[in-house]
Amino acid sequence: MTTRLLLFDIDGTLVLTGGSGQRAMAGAFEELFGAADAFAGVSMAGRTDRWLVEAALERHGLEATKERLDRFRARYLALLGASIGEAGQGRRGVMPGVHDVLTRLRALDRTHLALLTGNYADGARIKLEHFGLWDRFAWGAFGDDHAERDALARAAVAAAPARGIPLADPAHAIVVGDTPLDIACARAAGARVVAVATGGHSLDELRAHDPDLALEDLRDVDTLVGFIENA
Repeated sequence: MTTRLLLFDIDGTLVLTGGSGQRAMAGAFEELFGAADAFAGVSMAGRTDRWLVEAALERHGLEATKERLDRFRARYLALLGASIGEAGQGRRGVMPGVHDVLTRLRALDRTHLALLTGNYADGARIKLEHFGLWDRFAWGAFGDDHAERDALARAAVAAAPARGIPLADPAHAIVVGDTPLDIACARAAGARVVAVATGGHSLDELRAHDPDLALEDLRDVDTLVGFIENA
């Protein structure tokens, strides 16, 4: 039987947090570097946390040194942990169908679930623990070490054998995400991709980037499972 690896994005795919991540990032940057609204006008969807802070530092004439990046991460995570329970603005909660689809996928033979997210690892944990999803995933590739999403996806696929997941082909890895950047990173890693329109992009916008499968949301469990079983 074919071994498959399902790599799930977090924000807009599994959950939305009512903007708590954006507020925490902006607050940490202002506290540490004195610039208010440092991420205003920046599209965060599909980006890694590291890419976002490096770009913000560059825009404000600051070198993205390890010391600055580490300070930012520590303060951001503290603020995120304090604010994750706040109502915030915009959509908030587990995306439609997520609980059912994760339960169904975990029951499939030789199918492994992991995370592929631009969140810092501790940020991913804060978000998913709050919504009761953290323990659904054995491991993940996170935005701590790779600024570019494509490099993150390649690293996730490359890490599979060491995790006891013998992929015969990178195409047996399937990225599930909600942005064109998720589609692009899957292609960069040789993986397939399922796009879901539960984030900031419509179904038509996602289809324009030619995913292998596009769904309105993850309530269409039978279609998703059928695609995975034939991938």
